[in-house]
Amino acid sequence: MSTQVRSLQQLVQELPPEIPKSETFEFLLAKQSHRARKVLQQEWAGALRDYREQYTSLELERQALAWRGE
Repeated sequence: MSTQVRSLQQLVQELPPEIPKSETFEFLLAKQSHRARKVLQQEWAGALRDYREQYTSLELERQALAWRGE
């Protein structure tokens, strides 16, 4: 599977003429800036530590799925 890389100039030329190019780029920039950068939360880490002597890792995985209702 080959990926074709096109230049920005080629992409701009391919935009339909009825779409104002400046509005298109303003929209894309606004869309990018609205994404909130969140830090990965790992509050769950170590939550099952108390069960490590009772369960193997596979049993613990199955039990966690059961607790979540899956």
